[in-house]
Amino acid sequence: MRLIADRGFGGMYPENTVRAVEESVALADAIAVDVRRCGSGELVVCRDETVDRVSDGSGRVAELSVADLSMLDVLGTGEGIPRIEAVLEAVPRSVGAMLRLREGDLAADAIAAAEAFPVQTVVASAYPGELAAARTADPDVPRAFSFGEEADPLDALSTAVGVDAAFLLAPAEACTERLVNEAHRKRMRGAAGARALSGGVPGTGTRTARRHARRSNRRDLCVRVTLIRPL
Repeated sequence: MRLIADRGFGGMYPENTVRAVEESVALADAIAVDVRRCGSGELVVCRDETVDRVSDGSGRVAELSVADLSMLDVLGTGEGIPRIEAVLEAVPRSVGAMLRLREGDLAADAIAAAEAFPVQTVVASAYPGELAAARTADPDVPRAFSFGEEADPLDALSTAVGVDAAFLLAPAEACTERLVNEAHRKRMRGAAGARALSGGVPGTGTRTARRHARRSNRRDLCVRVTLIRPL
């Protein structure tokens, strides 16, 4: 099983910051970060449409310049909202990077940015059109289709197959044995979401994913985790 640090273990470190990436790479097989385009055109790393929740500023990412974003204080770290290049530079060669495209028209630029770094990259999105664009930009970059709790898991799997995605990013509750087996039957890999992994005593989402991984004998099942509590 592979461990993906969602937002750089965003429940433990200041999410989507260079610091979070630097701290989490020692514990994870891959780092997942959220990508958006800012008002001056650069790609930056931020989960929300606005900076209000994670910084001392306010406003939509799409309306703020990269210079404006760099001057913010993200979750008391003294760091601003980082450009995608700064985050990728902090990921070592031995750790993968998952770029979660939070809006449209990002795929080609995100892939181009990642190609400048020696990092194995996966492009993920909840928008099938973005994954199709990623395939056009570089068919060799693996793609992941993401869906939420409101979606039907098997419908989501069909969508993922339709855009030739290699991975399916599912909420932990949706990661049933049936879905895992069906995904593997279609030669996909599953990644279950999880909120916490508690010092050798897994949280609910992680326990579910581990149980189905054991039943299915699948070593390539992934778990996305935001928080690890130390022993």
